[in-house]
Amino acid sequence: MPKPNIIFILIDDLGWADLSGYGSRFYETPNLDGLIREGICYSDAYASCPVCSPTRASVMTGKYPARVGVTNFIGGFNSGKLLEAKYTDHLPLTEKSLASALKEGGYATWHIGKWHLGEENYFPERHGFDINIGGCGMGNPGHDGYFPPYHVPVTAKSDKEYLTDRLTDDACGLIKKRDKDKPFFLNLWHYAVHTPIMAKEEDIKYFEQKARRMGIDKIYPFVEDTPHPSYNYKGQYIKKRLIQSDPVYAAMLYNLDMNVGKILKTLREQNIEDDTIVIFTSDNGGESSAGGSPTSNKPLCEGKGWMYEGGVRVPLIIKWNNKIAANTVSDTPVVTMDFYPTLLKAAGLDYDTEQHADGLDMFAPGFDYIKRPLFWHFPHYANQGGTPACSVRSGNYKLIRFFEDERFELYDLKNDLSETEDFSKKQPERVKELNGLLSEWLADVCAKFPSANPEWKAEDYIVRI
Repeated sequence: MPKPNIIFILIDDLGWADLSGYGSRFYETPNLDGLIREGICYSDAYASCPVCSPTRASVMTGKYPARVGVTNFIGGFNSGKLLEAKYTDHLPLTEKSLASALKEGGYATWHIGKWHLGEENYFPERHGFDINIGGCGMGNPGHDGYFPPYHVPVTAKSDKEYLTDRLTDDACGLIKKRDKDKPFFLNLWHYAVHTPIMAKEEDIKYFEQKARRMGIDKIYPFVEDTPHPSYNYKGQYIKKRLIQSDPVYAAMLYNLDMNVGKILKTLREQNIEDDTIVIFTSDNGGESSAGGSPTSNKPLCEGKGWMYEGGVRVPLIIKWNNKIAANTVSDTPVVTMDFYPTLLKAAGLDYDTEQHADGLDMFAPGFDYIKRPLFWHFPHYANQGGTPACSVRSGNYKLIRFFEDERFELYDLKNDLSETEDFSKKQPERVKELNGLLSEWLADVCAKFPSANPEWKAEDYIVRI
């Protein structure tokens, strides 16, 4: 049987509630809503970390970030009551990446867009990609970087184009010029919708008008009542967005959706739609409490940089005609590491279980009935206000352990998606059980932990008005 083409679209900082197909009333994503109708949509899909580089490392390795050592966004450093754990600042060349495995299996391998897994010695070309367009050590496109002159390694064709358009056009060009005798793996990792929040003027005007029609332009969307716990932001409040109402972010997302539509149209025009797996997901939750706080993840709690659901639960859509039933919704929890074995199996390639040590094949018969705990470890202070913590989800329950004070919070996600009622005091036995699972896993992945900060003074982090 011919090997399927694979298109893996990873969006930067896209929230679980940011698609109209996932419930947004303000944002418009018609092409992605169509993709949902044509494939499977996951309600309980997770990124392996609440910030970007660790999740990207998981895609490439099939491992938890803590096992790889990439536990923070590369280049990030902060402190507070604790000193952060040390982390690996690149994707190690000792890892056999998903691209390398597919390349060995006969695939043409192309990376387009954000990489953020190390500097030049660790660029995509060193991890199995034949072609790299735009992938570098940068975590965002830089100031005014969505319009030329670009700061990331992409060549502008005009002085008026937009970065998301440019990357998509390059992707479509590779598809059209492909060697038709080889399957391809297109790793399309857009810089959108990461800050700086920038979009085309005509799209911004459209959503400004929509905000006025909805009456949300007159609602103050933020709350600022929590002091930031980290050194980099001491003396400042955390600015949290409560509603989706930013016209520029909406325009940015609308353009992204249109570009996904371009990819799908190219597949149809090339008559390879039925031969191609399309995956669409995000590297972490939406940016709701930093960077201008452009979106809200409600009904989920918090967002990027936090251990709550808003930080790690993400949209996931997979389309594979004649293989995956259309218009399907799954509530089976899945996580970033699952992509590696899933795509190897779909490509008819042998497993390498020592490499993708932590993932499972999402397409395997009976996968819906597999019960397994999922884990997260983020021993860092986030720009968004999150503090060092780890967590586990087992069944419908989620336990969070905060390292600053070894405090626990326990939530019933089935009945309390917004994580509003903490059951840790009412269910101590469940806390003990889940913490036992968490401790065993932390030992297994050789997790690193934060340490006490001898220079920390509580009064330095009190906001004085």
